[in-house]
Amino acid sequence: MTNNTAKNTNIQLSVVIVVHDEETALEQNLPLFLHQECDTPYEVIVVDDFSTDRTSDVLKQFKEECPALHITFLPKSVPNPSRQQLAMYIGAKAAKSDWVVFADIHRPPTSSEWIDGLAKETVSGAVEVAMIFTDRKNPEIVEFASYQHLEDAIPILQKTERHSGKGHHGMFLKRRRGIYDAVAIHRDCIYEAIRQYDQHVKSGKLLALRMLVFCKS
Repeated sequence: MTNNTAKNTNIQLSVVIVVHDEETALEQNLPLFLHQECDTPYEVIVVDDFSTDRTSDVLKQFKEECPALHITFLPKSVPNPSRQQLAMYIGAKAAKSDWVVFADIHRPPTSSEWIDGLAKETVSGAVEVAMIFTDRKNPEIVEFASYQHLEDAIPILQKTERHSGKGHHGMFLKRRRGIYDAVAIHRDCIYEAIRQYDQHVKSGKLLALRMLVFCKS
């Protein structure tokens, strides 16, 4: 079994987490990302989007305890339409793996299959995107879905990660119909995938996305 506290030279998955003023969530949930007992070599990269609380101090403390943790920062004054997209670009650029996993600090791993399951999906065939879904009533139960082409996953990305942010945490159209815990994206299409995040989606398009995701589920 591989514990991520040791430095890996053959990284298979790069887990990227973007945070802003998340000191409490980091203290509670970051260890669940860092200390997955699994067979897959992986790394964790946290991008701090100019936090004003103790986020930086918390990350430094974790770094001392876990040298395999990588920390990078997004400065305050950066001209960009979307700080979220820019922070994700920074995380993806820092990743050593061909597979970048975008995760939410509020949706930590709940199963020992979290990393290994995602890794298995990425090598199971010619796929560009893989997602992990947790059963809310039984958190130890996780499911996976893979998509051969990024275009197949774009409706879920746009619905879930739109500018309002409600799609990821809301209860409408659960599981494969729009709520996932993390998404693994191949480096070949990572930048096109990031463009789907933090978009303003009008109500008409949102309804169409919901119906499209529902029909494909």
